Amino acid sequence: MSFGAILAGMTRDAGPDRAEAHFHLFDTAIGACGLAWTDAGIISVQLPEASEAATEARLGRTCAAAWTDALPRDIAACGEGMQRYFSGEAVDFSDVTLDTRRINAFRASVYDALRKVMWGETTSYGALARDIGDPGAARAIGAVMGKNPWPLVVPCHRVLAASGKIGGFSAFGGRATKRLMLQLEKCDADGAAPMLPGLFD
Repeated sequence: MSFGAILAGMTRDAGPDRAEAHFHLFDTAIGACGLAWTDAGIISVQLPEASEAATEARLGRTCAAAWTDALPRDIAACGEGMQRYFSGEAVDFSDVTLDTRRINAFRASVYDALRKVMWGETTSYGALARDIGDPGAARAIGAVMGKNPWPLVVPCHRVLAASGKIGGFSAFGGRATKRLMLQLEKCDADGAAPMLPGLFD
């Protein structure tokens, strides 16, 4: 698949109807995180924005989901796992069920490979490309990371540049947020960005 085709596939995703999608926020040590889901699984993970209101607005807007306090057991368990993670505990999210109907086969293969990178480990775009049997796809994988609907659960923060530099991160706070998550896992990267003053205070 060409790089252009991959990018085109990423823009054609259709979200679920609002009637079938729900979301909820969970307080964590770094701020409010959110989950949105359907009966098929989680469709979006939202890391903290500048405020809880901004986090809620972005999650509801991105997923066209409706707020609910009625949490299925697996959603509550995932939210509790996020709370433990941001308190410094090693948490394995690899068995969390995701609703992947909105992504194409290439993205699904990349995310599946990435979910095998465990707490405290890192990988690179090139290594992921080799893992999926397409060693020339490192650039496309970078684009896929930037469109990851499930940060943390699909651990794009563990993907570094080939040089070991921290690389980019699309969540609020960018590289500073990525560095924080790597530090929680005791695997800080060389050249990481300094923490932003007041981030998540």
